[in-house]
Amino acid sequence: MNPTQPAPAQPTAHTVLAEVTGMLRTVLAEYGDDDVVIGMSTSFNRDLELESIDLVTLAGLLEERYGKQVNLAEFLAGMEFDEIIELTVARLVEYVVWSLKTAQAG
Repeated sequence: MNPTQPAPAQPTAHTVLAEVTGMLRTVLAEYGDDDVVIGMSTSFNRDLELESIDLVTLAGLLEERYGKQVNLAEFLAGMEFDEIIELTVARLVEYVVWSLKTAQAG
């Protein structure tokens, strides 16, 4: 790392929520639903009615933004079916923050 450059900022739930919300709006725009309210308690299935193909699109957006350290497929693979159905934005945000902090700790 170049000593004149500042160290990368630690990811916060607030900044990750804003970025994930933007990604979800991109996914939902295909359905004309990009004005839906998205918050930490928003459910991917019940509130946003995302299909599995939407999660694939979201996974690509997450990787594009954060790199390979944020792997949505791997995250979902570690869950039971009921957990995936009940997945909330908060749980994804927590995973992204944890993944980025883990990668920075190296």
